[in-house]
Amino acid sequence: MSAAEGPLVVGVDTSTQSTKALVVDASTGRVVASGQAPHTVSTGAGRESDPRQWWDALREALHQCGDAAHEAAAVSIGGQQHGLVTLDAQGDPVRPALLWNDVRSAPQARRLIDELGGPKAWAERTGTVPGPSITVTKWAWLAENEPDAVRATAAVRLPHDYLTERLTGEATTDRGDASGTGWWASGSEAYDEEVLAHIGLDPALLPRVVRPGEVAGTVHAHDELPFSRGTLVAAGTGDNAAAALGLGLRPGTAVLSLGTSGTVYAVSTRRPADPTGTVAGFADARGDWLPLACTLNCTLAVDRIAALLGLDREAVEPGAGVTLLPYLDGERTPDLPHASGLLHGLRHDTTGGQLLQAAYDGAVHSLLGALDLVLDADADRSAPLLLIGGGARGTAWQQTVRRLSGRPVQVPEARELVALGAAAQAAGLLTGEDPAAVARRWGTAHGPVLDAVQRDEETLARIAGVLSDAAPLLERESNRN
Repeated sequence: MSAAEGPLVVGVDTSTQSTKALVVDASTGRVVASGQAPHTVSTGAGRESDPRQWWDALREALHQCGDAAHEAAAVSIGGQQHGLVTLDAQGDPVRPALLWNDVRSAPQARRLIDELGGPKAWAERTGTVPGPSITVTKWAWLAENEPDAVRATAAVRLPHDYLTERLTGEATTDRGDASGTGWWASGSEAYDEEVLAHIGLDPALLPRVVRPGEVAGTVHAHDELPFSRGTLVAAGTGDNAAAALGLGLRPGTAVLSLGTSGTVYAVSTRRPADPTGTVAGFADARGDWLPLACTLNCTLAVDRIAALLGLDREAVEPGAGVTLLPYLDGERTPDLPHASGLLHGLRHDTTGGQLLQAAYDGAVHSLLGALDLVLDADADRSAPLLLIGGGARGTAWQQTVRRLSGRPVQVPEARELVALGAAAQAAGLLTGEDPAAVARRWGTAHGPVLDAVQRDEETLARIAGVLSDAAPLLERESNRN
């Protein structure tokens, strides 16, 4: 390892499929070491993971970083949002964590909305109208379906909270991740006692919300990890808030993140409250807000279509008339938790490449449909869209976003933006800087800008028409057996 110019920090991204760790020079943003280890997700009706796998993956990823991790002065965890982690009195998982993309709690989501004042009241109260991804609905599902698990639960955490607590021995979270639970009030920035009482969740089971810039604790599990005793631990945050830090986002800049799920978001100084439920009014990790819309089906769904067709993911072909709504896991935006994929307009001369392009079009249409709602009214809608995530470097994804948005697209050269954002948060503990300013100093958003092309209004209108006409089919609960 070459000499670093400043202190070293560690940023972690514990995502749905794996945990990644970066050791970063806090002065320059240079990544001096990295590691990665996988974890598994159940298949079938639910999406669950054993939190202990996340800890094992974190240990493995850090050990891959070698001596550089031992030299780090601070660490921060960015993690997948919304997952319900239930722990017993010994701190062990009561059951596997219910993940963000587990949609079994759709009936509980509908019931909670009705029981506590309707969509507008929820949006004003928590910033978000709860869908099945939101943690409050998962607790309600658990209480209804596994009451013994609820009775055994002595602590409730989010995925990043679980790892931070194992690092420090302290029960903490941050405003960014707490804002995705449905039991944190965005107006008062505190846990909502009425919501918690309604779902039967004792607030004593929840972690303390650490303020932006506050130290969450120090590493106490140094015998299991390659950290020195007393290494500082930042609050951490949810993955989207961490990526916003990693990009050094300023208000008004739109981000499209193309991962297992797809998201569109922007930093705002105004507290969001969308009664339609399309935009989640999340907090960011700094003190501002992060209005966000999420689709469950993005790169994973398109890759699945490519695999079914026996095609490379880039083997798209132009062609009008065919529409594919790739809602393979239900959908969150639009709110269709029971939907399945839908194909319309198939002809004898339709090619596999045209079907694959239609899958890209369907996925991007869902994201762009929420973009105007995410952005403040005074945002510059001609500015480049920042394209990040696993799909951002794919030519087919880039060209589809350009064609359907009509806007220029910028692809940051920096990779692993969630881990970089966590590293910037850790660096901010050492320097006293705003983590977003740290990331801007590191130049993480720099990258090529692809010019705008004419917006494909015909394709957008066709997809919207099929979506509208197929509503009864898409809203019907299907039998997966």
